[in-house]
Amino acid sequence: MRWQRWAPDVALGAVVTFFGLVEVFGTRFYDLTGERQALFLVAVGMGVAAACARHAPAVALGVVWAVCALQVANGTTVMLTQISVAIVGFGTARWGRPATVVASGLSIPLAAVAAVWFLDQGYSIRALELGEISRMIDDAYQYGDTWQIGAGLVGFAILAIPWLAGLAFRYSDRARQSQVSQVEAEAERDQAEEIARLREDQARLARDVHDVVGHSLAVILAQAESAQYLDEVDTQGLKRTMNNIATSARTSLDDVRQVLASTSGTAAPRAGKVDLDGLVEGVRASGHEVVSTEVGVPQPMPPELEVVAFRVLQEMLTNAIKHGPRDRPVRVERHWEGDLRIEVQNALDSVSDETQPLAVVVDPAHSGEPSPGGQGIDGMRRRLDSVGGRLDVRRRLDPPTFTATAWVPVRAR
Repeated sequence: MRWQRWAPDVALGAVVTFFGLVEVFGTRFYDLTGERQALFLVAVGMGVAAACARHAPAVALGVVWAVCALQVANGTTVMLTQISVAIVGFGTARWGRPATVVASGLSIPLAAVAAVWFLDQGYSIRALELGEISRMIDDAYQYGDTWQIGAGLVGFAILAIPWLAGLAFRYSDRARQSQVSQVEAEAERDQAEEIARLREDQARLARDVHDVVGHSLAVILAQAESAQYLDEVDTQGLKRTMNNIATSARTSLDDVRQVLASTSGTAAPRAGKVDLDGLVEGVRASGHEVVSTEVGVPQPMPPELEVVAFRVLQEMLTNAIKHGPRDRPVRVERHWEGDLRIEVQNALDSVSDETQPLAVVVDPAHSGEPSPGGQGIDGMRRRLDSVGGRLDVRRRLDPPTFTATAWVPVRAR
């Protein structure tokens, strides 16, 4: 609660006020009734300033200056209790706003000058008759041959030392807070990086499953449809088709298991699976005509690049099966010219909106995220971008065709 925050400070102010009243009414230094009334207000004012030093340093500084101004105006004697102004000096430097810190710093030399001027007018500090304070003033005579210069130096020290201490604590605390903020910022950054990594792993997993399952289902669907056109007596052809379906399903299941078992990076297919010719033959086995051309000498590729080439060609063939007419061939070209250039072209029945799933379509119902129809092309582009490759997709009107071209580096970049 708010009052609990102020309780220690109010107690401090009460202590300052108490000693001030003891000095006024319980000592022999002040014997004039009128002066004691004025000094009573000084004691209370200094107590209020001490109480406000932490939570309202600007108010505390203002109260001190107001008390001093009234003393000068009324010719009131300076009290020993006013040494508690050191509390205000510390508080303004430690907790004050920048303007308050500057004002309190300027107040120190001004207060010393004012003290010299004040004493030049013939006023005195009766409490300084105490032996210890008198000794301090005597020591200060080495810097000047007058009472006023000595008192000014003592006053300057009383104000400057706590003010500098408060300033030191202030910047020490700021340095500590800055260090804590830096640690928190680094922790938040590490957390953000971890979340980004997990999301990237999730996206990679989704792309892998999409590529594997999508391709296998497209091939299985094509084989199942081709079985409808077999003669009823062609049991060998039916067995062959069912065997192809079983093989495609088994291969897909193995690939999905391997993808799910992967904990980081792209799960590379087993040695027998990194086979671009095998992908082409699998599509042919489904009943689609595929015209395959390879130009240049195949080059060995790092495993991660082989995986990218495999998955990209897999998705290209999947799109060609899904969106191309069954009675028109799918053309596959592989060019080993520096980078591996893979081009797959399939004919289109028309250029109507039925071919839109081949592009990344934004689904308004999911806050602008790509809809499932766009995962194929978007996934290929992300795979290629991650290894320094690129993808180009074009829809041509004459003749109606869809061409996907990918450039895959043969060396890691």
